[in-house]
Amino acid sequence: MKTLFALGVWCLLFVMCWPLAILALIAWPFVWLLSLPFRLVGITFSALFAFLHALFMLPARLLGGRAVAA
Repeated sequence: MKTLFALGVWCLLFVMCWPLAILALIAWPFVWLLSLPFRLVGITFSALFAFLHALFMLPARLLGGRAVAA
């Protein structure tokens, strides 16, 4: 559904201002490539915090504590 909405917005932009729509179409892969390192850092930190949470909650889980949904 998100892709269909993006396509509709791009078509509307193409009708209203076609040079800007073409520029957006050309620039989008470069923006995506520039955002990849930030996504990787985000995934890494998310995994690190999940690991630390599991590590700190391990004694409670071994003693019979209930798991809390994060």
